[in-house]
Amino acid sequence: MRTISRRKFCCNIAGCGIVGGIIGNFASGNSLDQNLPAAEITTPNNPAAPETSTTKHDNGQRTGNLIATSTYSFWHFQDEKVPIEKCIDLAAKFGFDGVEILEVQMTKKDPKTIAEIKRQTLSHGMFLCGLSTHQTFLSPDKKIRQENIDKTKQSIELAHNLGIPTIRVNTGRWGTSKNFDELMKNRGVEPPLTGYKNEDGFPWVIDSFNRLIPFAEQAGVVMGLENHWGLGSTPEGVLKIVNAVNSPFLRITADTGNFLENYYEKFEKLIPKTILVQAKTYYGGGKWYTLEVDYDKIANILQKYNYRGFISLEFEGNEDPITAVPKSLKLLRSKFKFKQ
Repeated sequence: MRTISRRKFCCNIAGCGIVGGIIGNFASGNSLDQNLPAAEITTPNNPAAPETSTTKHDNGQRTGNLIATSTYSFWHFQDEKVPIEKCIDLAAKFGFDGVEILEVQMTKKDPKTIAEIKRQTLSHGMFLCGLSTHQTFLSPDKKIRQENIDKTKQSIELAHNLGIPTIRVNTGRWGTSKNFDELMKNRGVEPPLTGYKNEDGFPWVIDSFNRLIPFAEQAGVVMGLENHWGLGSTPEGVLKIVNAVNSPFLRITADTGNFLENYYEKFEKLIPKTILVQAKTYYGGGKWYTLEVDYDKIANILQKYNYRGFISLEFEGNEDPITAVPKSLKLLRSKFKFKQ
């Protein structure tokens, strides 16, 4: 494992989006996208900025959760990737507090690109709040699991270099579905490999995360296991893994769109150990399915457990993101208010 020096770590933090949230106003209004004139970029100190969260109580306290958007909201795995830089500019234009980067959407990860993404986010006074990654530990093949451990280490280091404090991780899938569309048609359920059952996979996944904990701890990056497919399709599965690893560097990324039955009861089980909430909206009808999410109920659950972290939008509808994403921000901004 490559050692990350204290000096390098501090330098990365100094350039990250966290600092951008503090001193970004010095550079507000600077646009890196020539298609978005500086006058159109909205930042927290711009009076024209829509739906910002900078309104505070008289005592200066924030009134609600900070709202970010995933770069996925602008892309949806289409053939042509939407550049991360364009997503950041759009997020600033619409008035978001931060951006969650979908790693597979990145076309370059070289030091120059990383530095430019950090500078761009800083100039907008926004945070880089998360990195959404993909891996699979749900395999009886030790070689495959080790390849995915190594891949996840690279994601942790990328997040560290970007100054991002948490990455979304998965258990992975069995891979017995013909494609993702078939998986969605079957509501995320797929049979295990021949000769295996779901319970066989937990020791593989738990061992893989245990091997990643020292690296994540050294990098200062918290892994957030999502209630996604595979062994993470139930709250019991997610918690079984997180509790077994028993480390503050493996927590939960709770997604509002991945439980299809007994929705709110399942979602609530995750919140005590949740580090990031991903909030789905489906304007124009869902790409694969549509859920009628009651965000008043979601907000009440988060308030019950005093959740103060980011809400990260994952728009997954058929409407044009240019209209649906700001509409989603308005919805989320109106719901996630702290109790007085």
